[in-house]
Amino acid sequence: MTTDAYGPARETVHEQLVDGFGTVRILPLDPQADAEVIHAWVSEERAAFWGMNGLTKDQVAGIYAHMGTLDTHHAFLAVKDGEPVALLQTYEPEADRVGECYDVEPGDIGVHLLLAPAGTGGPRPGWTSALLAAFTSYVLSGLDRRRIVVDPDVRNEKAIARFLRQGFVPGPAVVLPEIDLPDVYLPEKRARLAFLTREAAFGN
Repeated sequence: MTTDAYGPARETVHEQLVDGFGTVRILPLDPQADAEVIHAWVSEERAAFWGMNGLTKDQVAGIYAHMGTLDTHHAFLAVKDGEPVALLQTYEPEADRVGECYDVEPGDIGVHLLLAPAGTGGPRPGWTSALLAAFTSYVLSGLDRRRIVVDPDVRNEKAIARFLRQGFVPGPAVVLPEIDLPDVYLPEKRARLAFLTREAAFGN
């Protein structure tokens, strides 16, 4: 894809200039237009915990097309200075399998996050923190929510550490039940819950 695909004509739900990092835009995912880049990301070995390794591009597009019909689950593409950098998913915990594993509170919202590969430039100090700051602002302020819940696989130590560095508070280890989606079956998952309140994120 060219950067033109993410130009001003494309709907933006959140735009934020992160000091020392760049401008982050959050766009509703287009299952067809974005299928190539998303399929490339979820097919990498590092994305094994995302659960889509081995799926075709059409299958990935189909999953997100189905998600687009739901009122409770939403997918977004994050773009930094015109380049795609992350896949962000939000969901209502009570409408997701995670809602069976903890006491959902009013104002809770679930988040899944997949970052783009580092590419040829190697490690990117501060990259993840800057993106998480933009996502947190959108989810907690833009969507007016009180608390974010994440559920990384317990084996995904890098993701867990990343969230804790960002101020998330660790919760219990839980077993998320299996689910069936169009073209894909997701087995049960042992996850580590973590939470970030608006007060902890913004100090108010």
